Amino acid sequence: MGSATNVDAVAVNTIAWLAAAETSIVVPVYQRQYRWDIGGCEQLLADVRAVADAEDRGMHFIGSILSTLSTDRDDAELVLIDGQQRITTLMLLVAALHHIAQDVRPLLAAEMHTVLVRASDPERTKLRPHRAWADVFERIIRDRPVAGDDAQDSRFDSNYAFFRSQVRPDEVPRIWRGLRRLEHVAITLGAGAHAQQIFESLNSTGEPLRDHELIHNYVLMGLSHAEQTEIEDTFWVPIEQNTGQAIGSFWRDYLVMTTGREVSVPGTRGVYDAFRAEFPRLDLDSLRSAAAQWRAASDVYRALLHPAREPDAALARHLAHVNTFGRAMYPLLMRVYLDYRRGTTDAAAFAATLEAVQSLLLRRTVVGTGTDRLVARLCRAWNEGPDALTLAFARITPSDERVRVALKFGPLPHPAYVLGRLADVEDTTAVDIEHIVPLIPADDWTGDGVRRWRDYSEDEQNSHRALAPTLGNLTLLEEPLAIRAFDAAFPTKRDQVYAESRIPLTADLVGVSEWNTAALSRRTAALTGGFLALWAKPPIVGIDDDGLTPVLDAVRRRGWPAGWQREFEYVEYRGEHWEVYDVKYLFNRIFRRLWADSRADVISFSLRRGGPVYDSPSWQGQWDALDDDTHLYMGWDSKYMLTAVQGVLEEAGIAAEVFVKYSYVGAAMR
Repeated sequence: MGSATNVDAVAVNTIAWLAAAETSIVVPVYQRQYRWDIGGCEQLLADVRAVADAEDRGMHFIGSILSTLSTDRDDAELVLIDGQQRITTLMLLVAALHHIAQDVRPLLAAEMHTVLVRASDPERTKLRPHRAWADVFERIIRDRPVAGDDAQDSRFDSNYAFFRSQVRPDEVPRIWRGLRRLEHVAITLGAGAHAQQIFESLNSTGEPLRDHELIHNYVLMGLSHAEQTEIEDTFWVPIEQNTGQAIGSFWRDYLVMTTGREVSVPGTRGVYDAFRAEFPRLDLDSLRSAAAQWRAASDVYRALLHPAREPDAALARHLAHVNTFGRAMYPLLMRVYLDYRRGTTDAAAFAATLEAVQSLLLRRTVVGTGTDRLVARLCRAWNEGPDALTLAFARITPSDERVRVALKFGPLPHPAYVLGRLADVEDTTAVDIEHIVPLIPADDWTGDGVRRWRDYSEDEQNSHRALAPTLGNLTLLEEPLAIRAFDAAFPTKRDQVYAESRIPLTADLVGVSEWNTAALSRRTAALTGGFLALWAKPPIVGIDDDGLTPVLDAVRRRGWPAGWQREFEYVEYRGEHWEVYDVKYLFNRIFRRLWADSRADVISFSLRRGGPVYDSPSWQGQWDALDDDTHLYMGWDSKYMLTAVQGVLEEAGIAAEVFVKYSYVGAAMR
């Protein structure tokens, strides 16, 4: 068998490899800059803790590190081709451990020092990153103060600060033990190897795994073959059968339901990350218990997707109606449906929730208000009880006045659904939507049998066209009658078509002498009364906050995306109006306010989460003094700052009273 001559690949212990005297690594100029955020660091630290606690002394594989030997210098350096992000983050973690341990555990600190600096030149770090950030990285690794005005916001600083905040001095040996159990495949290329071709080959695995595939792997990984087969056959296959092509949506909706938080973030593995956060450790017994809940949720999800599977005809009809608006409310409906099947709520309460969902979505669509990012707050309200849910619906369901105006002048959304329910027509597949004034009237069309369309003034024609798609100008017609009514004048349709219809909503038009904008407006007013009664707003007086977003549902954005400085128009804090435009200022103001109003909650939250409040500025970075003895670290990224804001407000019990108003910039941000 032939052997490769230009590629050397060997499995190594990662820390031993980094600590070796001959290891010196440089990131080439063409590599992208360091991009790991705090979320990635959080996962790395969780993995290190898990492998540190593994009873079987198992190892953790972190993938392959691809490099080539540099020929530009006298001393050999490894030029990284693939693995920069992982190696850089590991070095930041080791640096944080080293700086924590150097005064309390000098022997451990000495071991870590060999990973950080070169044996041949202790003034230089083992890793030399992209030249734009080399000085910043060296300052952090060497724990040097910031010189003058050289302070910069960087991923290096924020990730290092995260590790410093999350590791207690007494935990250093545990984290170091976990780090020493990391392994990777070190691939070193010879002079004749084509680096780019090998890099592309290593990373050309086709489509990246989707969230539900990552969840599947995560659930089964680490189990024996027999255990994997049990979980696969007993739980996973039924979940796949129940959800079909919607399995990815199922997991997102399930996590929104269980956490009460919005989950998916476009362009990221948001669902998978949320799953791992919700189920961080799954031994076989806890996995069986959790998987039984997943399977039960998938059973009701199947009925949501296919309402005919619900044996109660009235509930099946309501479920079909809700599907008119898509699947945005599935997390709430799953929760209520599960409670109904378990017997903790009855059919009447389930039906009432389905009606409230329809009223909410239809009214918001009518008035042109978005329906995104509503369901998590409703899930939280359901958990608090019927009154909380009713109040939550009332606060985000548009008023009768707004709906009345929108129906008078705006196009009617979902006309078959609306007219079908107003006319009590269950099956709208056999009827057509009839425009009493055609959308494009012919020159001979007439509303009174006297004046023709060609004789109408331009203003009259424009008025008719504008009102043609509104509620008052629409009705339902049986298909055979609709064919006869097409493009006919109103008197002809009234006497020869509408009179034969068995739909009361349409037959009532027989009594109308002529059809003009006045008659159309009168019919709109009459039908609007039925609309407002059928799709009612809960009769509760409260704050109308449907233009605001609860802070718990605010969008967690990775890093610092373009436009972050103008993300908000303002913030409502317990009835106070704050001129707050960005998450960094919001973070600072919330913590300063709670430090004055609810100090014990801030301390409790910060102790449990490892920050952001500390006794002293323990490392270089951005700090703000809360008082003479307490400091707030301001160097987190956008996502971590918002997460901390949400967490401390929940700790203080006032999260439900804080809202953000997104600016047009914030609404467009990704």
